[in-house]
Amino acid sequence: MLNQAQVDMRYGYFSGGPGVFASGLMWLASAIAAFSFSLTAGIITLFLAGMAIHPLAMLLSKALGRPGKHSSDNPLAALAMESTFLLFIGLFIAFVVAQVRGDWFYPIMLLIIGGRYLMFATLYGLRVYWLLGALLALAGMLCIMLNASFYISAFVGAALELLFSGVIVARERSQSNSLRE
Repeated sequence: MLNQAQVDMRYGYFSGGPGVFASGLMWLASAIAAFSFSLTAGIITLFLAGMAIHPLAMLLSKALGRPGKHSSDNPLAALAMESTFLLFIGLFIAFVVAQVRGDWFYPIMLLIIGGRYLMFATLYGLRVYWLLGALLALAGMLCIMLNASFYISAFVGAALELLFSGVIVARERSQSNSLRE
């Protein structure tokens, strides 16, 4: 039953690759705003662009020939929603901490989003999300420990997500092609 639900998620959302890509674009826009203007501009960009991730991921999934949604009876839908609530909690924590340590906003978001991707390993049944989640969390920890400039953390998040989105989409294309043969 779990495997069937994961197959449905992978099919509907192209293994989540379009969502990771959309999130990477959001990180990139936020990093550019933070670098070019201010941390506040970056935070606002992250928040506003973040609201576009799911709709953009759905459009990209559809452009790749998938429905951009899962079956209405998929039991993993609850996990997807629960992981989104974790993201909102993390955003609140990062925002509060940023009032005291602005340079920790992006590293905390890397930690939270990394943790969220760990759940995607179950959601999609793909171990690549363990690696992505671990690397994002490690990057967040290193940025804090190395006292990296705030915008560096955002660029690191963008780079990791854009790289992994390519890996995930290429894997899904390969799997789709092998099923056709």
